Amino acid sequence: MTDDRIGPPHLGSERETLRAFLDYHRATLVMKCAGLDDEEMRRRSMPPSTLSLLGLVRHMAEVERAWFRRVFEDHDVPMVWSDEVDFQAAYATEGATRADAFAAWEAEVEHSRRIEREAESLDLAGLQPRWGEEVSLRMVMLHMILEYGRHNGHADLLREGIDGTVGA
Repeated sequence: MTDDRIGPPHLGSERETLRAFLDYHRATLVMKCAGLDDEEMRRRSMPPSTLSLLGLVRHMAEVERAWFRRVFEDHDVPMVWSDEVDFQAAYATEGATRADAFAAWEAEVEHSRRIEREAESLDLAGLQPRWGEEVSLRMVMLHMILEYGRHNGHADLLREGIDGTVGA
């Protein structure tokens, strides 16, 4: 497995460090899916779980939208794959393709990056619609790092089950 990720800086501002760790985790998800076709991406972990790499990419597109666009721009923007805020809907991958999943994910990541870049500070507050409470951009970025970290652990196991590839 080729590792083209750029590691986070050992020294840097809070914002640079958060941005770098988030992008590192985003790149990790891409790396775990590299070289796999639609069928391999749809392969589930084990019954009754619907967890698959394709489902994880779709799920993370939903998470990016929910935590950046819906918090800081448009509370009512529809989710990518569900009419409701249903993060589990992303795991329904029947007929879904790698190309569509990554196109949606990449679009949401670009929205998220733009929102973060344009924010004057990490103290930018937005309304988290599900909680009905304000949250800071700092909190959202930390939450996203944790979300990717957890799901990249799943991606490690899924990839190993598909073709035996392990590492980083």
